[in-house]
Amino acid sequence: MTMSAFFRTFFLAFILGISGPALAQVAVGFGGVAHDANQPVEVTADSLTVNQSNGNAVFEGNVIVMQGDLRMTAGRIEIVYTTDTGARRVQDVIATGGVLVTRGADAAEGAEARYAVQTALLTLSGDVLVTQGPTAIAGDRMLIDMTTGTGTVDGRVRTVLGGDQ
Repeated sequence: MTMSAFFRTFFLAFILGISGPALAQVAVGFGGVAHDANQPVEVTADSLTVNQSNGNAVFEGNVIVMQGDLRMTAGRIEIVYTTDTGARRVQDVIATGGVLVTRGADAAEGAEARYAVQTALLTLSGDVLVTQGPTAIAGDRMLIDMTTGTGTVDGRVRTVLGGDQ
């Protein structure tokens, strides 16, 4: 272990030690580059049910949603549409049942997720785990602005920093 790795580990242990059971918030980047929310959304699944009154679609079983380099998988995903501009567009993607979101080499998992397509905001909640190379961050909730690639993990945050990079 190099001196810089030792001090980084020592500093992290010190900060975590004095923070006790307090809630924390940690900034996290995700995907590295801007995401284009105007790209089409592609969905594959074992089954599809469409609500005729509002047009919303529910995909179930091995669901995969892709938009550009953003990929989300889950057991169930509901696509919520809006017609506020006169045209029918995807407003939200709501995922439940073992959600995994990947973008490039970054990955995040949790119990459920909501992706607001027009604002490109992704909220993941329920035992969230984010991995970025050798670094892992866990918490109760993660919010990512997919346009900028920046986000936060909050709740009881735990992290493992990778070795020398």
